[in-house]
Amino acid sequence: MEDRAISEVRSLILFLAGVAVVVALLTLWGGWALPVVIAAIFVMVMGHEFGHYIVAKREGMKVTDFFVGFGPVIWSTTRGDTRYGVRALLLGGYVKVPGMTWGEPLPEAQEKRTYRSATYPRKVLFASAGSLMHLLMALVLAYASLAFIGSFSSSAVGVSAFTTWQGHKQNAAQLAGLKIGDRIEAIDGKRVTSPDELVNQVHHSVGKNLTLTVVRHGTTVTLHATPVAGGSIKVSGEQLSKNAGYIGVGLQELSVRKSWYAAFPDAFAQIGTTLSLAVHAMVHVFSPGEFSSLFHQVASTSAAENTHNQLNRPESIVGVVRIAVQGAQSGPSVLLEILMIVNIFVGVLNMLPMLPLDGGYVAIATYERLRSRHGARYQANVNLLAPFVYMFMTVLLVLFASTLYLDIVHPIANPFQ
Repeated sequence: MEDRAISEVRSLILFLAGVAVVVALLTLWGGWALPVVIAAIFVMVMGHEFGHYIVAKREGMKVTDFFVGFGPVIWSTTRGDTRYGVRALLLGGYVKVPGMTWGEPLPEAQEKRTYRSATYPRKVLFASAGSLMHLLMALVLAYASLAFIGSFSSSAVGVSAFTTWQGHKQNAAQLAGLKIGDRIEAIDGKRVTSPDELVNQVHHSVGKNLTLTVVRHGTTVTLHATPVAGGSIKVSGEQLSKNAGYIGVGLQELSVRKSWYAAFPDAFAQIGTTLSLAVHAMVHVFSPGEFSSLFHQVASTSAAENTHNQLNRPESIVGVVRIAVQGAQSGPSVLLEILMIVNIFVGVLNMLPMLPLDGGYVAIATYERLRSRHGARYQANVNLLAPFVYMFMTVLLVLFASTLYLDIVHPIANPFQ
């Protein structure tokens, strides 16, 4: 036993060293965002399995295995009834509860703690726990984005750059004391709600002394700027509009954080909206028209590279990782939003009422409950579903192969550029 423990520790050290090498190679290949996105997706997958695990434990089911990864065992330990461990291929994880397969023979003493012997509410809760964890993770991501990072708002107008006026050391904005990063809250006491509104007021205020209310590093500052007629200004050799006023700033929408309490309802609202979109999108993905479109895109380069088709086609794991990496490079709020959306879509997909998805277990448990009478528990013959399961798996395989091919050969253009 001691030799085995030493061997497992040695294997674990080598495994961790291998993981570090893989992370380094991924960073060299795709930058810091690639390993971060892959790690986030892996955490998402293990969060799904943890949902099943914690519900099974809480509801008195026997959990025999809770492993990270697949393949040969690198390290394991047993605590109570459960063997915990790490396997060589970090492509996911799994939780094993006896009785998930209906024909699995088990000793009578163990039968009462199996999945198939659980009450209907416990079966449904256990089978749905993975998708519920996806919703919970999505809610945490939405809240973190709103409360700690913020989201871009058209009503938060900031100074992103200064325009160089030929023949002037400083333009009107610089003379007024504006700085890059300043947030312009109001002009002459009127709140600024969009960049266009600010530009329009400046254009119509030639020679007028404007009072600007500015937020700088959390402090409100009052400044005064006088727009100059474009007829007297040249930028890169070009004359500006003669009758319009300019102060010489580039504008951008700024990220605005919600208060810790205001972020809660907004996060729930965001989850609700995305969940509704995910359900509608799932219906669209499995429609005959969508499969016809995918086949057409696989067969035709022009169809695969058509912007409309790219915006509406489903993505494989390769496409999801690519767009998440692109989002991460655009900013943390974008990455969190993408991961939130992925969590919801995976949760919805997983609840489709067909084996081997978790929704299939919910559907069978519900059917058995409806067929049970007077305390006699009905047990469905799941073998009769085999042809339908094979058909469904074929559909998933075709969908996976088509989207994978398109994401590799005809990747979707970066939407953040």
